[in-house]
Amino acid sequence: MSEKDMRRYSAGEIRARRSRGESRSDFDRVRRKSEAELERDIAADPDFAGIHKNWYKDAQAIVPARKKLLSLRIDSDILEWFKRQGPGYQTRINGVLRAFVRHSGRKA
Repeated sequence: MSEKDMRRYSAGEIRARRSRGESRSDFDRVRRKSEAELERDIAADPDFAGIHKNWYKDAQAIVPARKKLLSLRIDSDILEWFKRQGPGYQTRINGVLRAFVRHSGRKA
C-alpha cells in the first residue's frame, strides 16, 4: 500500500461510512478462513518475519510516562528541520532529548 492510498478518518466518519455500506473491509471473508489459511497468511506477512509463535506470552504492557505541557524556545531552523520529517515531530524531539539524557549516564 502506498502513501497515496492511505486515508485518515475519525471514529464518527468510520461509523457513518459503515452505516452507508461504504466499508472496504471484508470481515465475512476473514471469518470464513480456516486456521490453516490464517497461519499461511501470517507466515507470508513480512511484518511477522522472525517473530516466534508464542510472542504474546512474553509481552508486557508499557504505559508511557505522562507528558507535561511546556513552552520551549527552540531555534527556528531546528524546529523546521524536525517538522520537515513529517507528523510526530514533537515526539521525535522528545526522543532526541531522552537519548541525550540516557547518553549522559544520569537518570531523568
